Formats: sequence, C-alpha cells, structure tokens
Amino acid sequence: MRKVEVREAKERLDELMDEAADGTEVVIERGDGAVFRLVPVLKHRVAGLHPGAIVMSDDFDEPLPESFWFSETDPLDEGADEDDV
Repeated sequence: MRKVEVREAKERLDELMDEAADGTEVVIERGDGAVFRLVPVLKHRVAGLHPGAIVMSDDFDEPLPESFWFSETDPLDEGADEDDV
C-alpha cells in the first residue's frame, strides 16, 4: 500500500494511476484527516468472474401458475404455520 498526501498526489497523479492500474493500493490523505483510495475502474465486464454466483432454475421461463396471480394467500408463504404469520 502506498500512502501519499494530496500535494504529492497532484504532482505525481499519472504515476499513481499507473501504480493503481498495476494493483498497488494507493491511498491519498488530506490534511484534515480525510482518506481516499485511488482504484482503477474496469472498462468492460468480465464474463465468468464469479462462476456459480447466480443460479437459474431449469423452469425459470415457464409460466407461473394461475394461483400465483389470483390466490388470496401469498404463494411464497406455502407451508408457513399460522404462528409464523
């Protein structure tokens, strides 16, 4: 991690941006105690970055049953005891 004061960050911004892009954590400290982190932002999404993070049901595109739309009870509460309500 590299810590610099605002004055130095202004003078060496290009160098600090290169360091951040290479993975170095760059922290900029202001005189009043405020702290800021310089981080790169990805320009595009990376496919497969978090494999398994999203799971889709095999029937996700099937029509929902009529009871879902017209039932007086909440279909998501099926099996809930009256004590749970």
